[in-house]
Amino acid sequence: MIFNIQRYSTHDGPGIRTVVFMKGCSLSCRWCQNPESRDRAREVLFDARLCLEGCDLCQQAAPGVIDRTLTGLVIHREKLDAPRLDALTHCCPTQALTVCGEEQQVADIMATVLRDKPFYDRSGGGITLSGGEPFMNPELARALFERSHAQGIHTTVETCLHVPWHSIAPSLPFIDLFLADLKHVDGKVFKQWTDGSAKRVLDNLKRLAAAGKQLTIRVPLIPGFNADEASITAITNFAADELNVHDIHFLPYHTLGMNKYHLLGQPYSAPDKPLDNPALLDFARHYAAQKGLTATLRG
Repeated sequence: MIFNIQRYSTHDGPGIRTVVFMKGCSLSCRWCQNPESRDRAREVLFDARLCLEGCDLCQQAAPGVIDRTLTGLVIHREKLDAPRLDALTHCCPTQALTVCGEEQQVADIMATVLRDKPFYDRSGGGITLSGGEPFMNPELARALFERSHAQGIHTTVETCLHVPWHSIAPSLPFIDLFLADLKHVDGKVFKQWTDGSAKRVLDNLKRLAAAGKQLTIRVPLIPGFNADEASITAITNFAADELNVHDIHFLPYHTLGMNKYHLLGQPYSAPDKPLDNPALLDFARHYAAQKGLTATLRG
């Protein structure tokens, strides 16, 4: 199950890349900017601003699931099943209502990826699997990495690493670069903000480093969670001392994904303002340099 294939990307690994976004994640980060990626199943997004007054095509497509009231459409999401989702996928003329998620075969995804191989060859680019968490779909991840590797295409994965090691290991021979999140090293704080286990992530990072894999550490800086000098120091120390990596990216928190929660009918519980703390970013960059790391802001 994927929810997007983005061609000509230049922000998800070296060179020009095709990014395959896969649905499903084992974390529930409060600040997640792609909430449509967290559930493995297809979901409906609704933007009332685009809805045509008097149109009832979605009601006709999925009777009993959608009601029109005086205040607008009401979607009974608990009643959505595969047939109704199929019916809603192409029914809305303005894309006010969209269905996120599509099952695709490996061959079809690779056909899209291979269309841009000349650009990869010239720029040093390739394929990046993102999400969600790609290793929530380990068979698909391995198949895409293995086929890309066989074609001489550079392979990258964007991962939170919050999965069992046996979901990662089969893909290891075919991955050139890991863009791996290191959100926090404190297990209690990590659990409070993500509903996950920091130990699982840290253990997987250590195993990747021991396996000699190329790692770039990514640190989303979230107010109230880890956007402070003590947290940044601990995270950077772990990256430098335990993983022996060279590159670390600090990603200041933004709120560009807030509206997606509204479209999904979900609450948003992260800060409502972006991180604006140049002094803290300077500290992060300089401290990383002291530890022998190359730091990138907004990498």
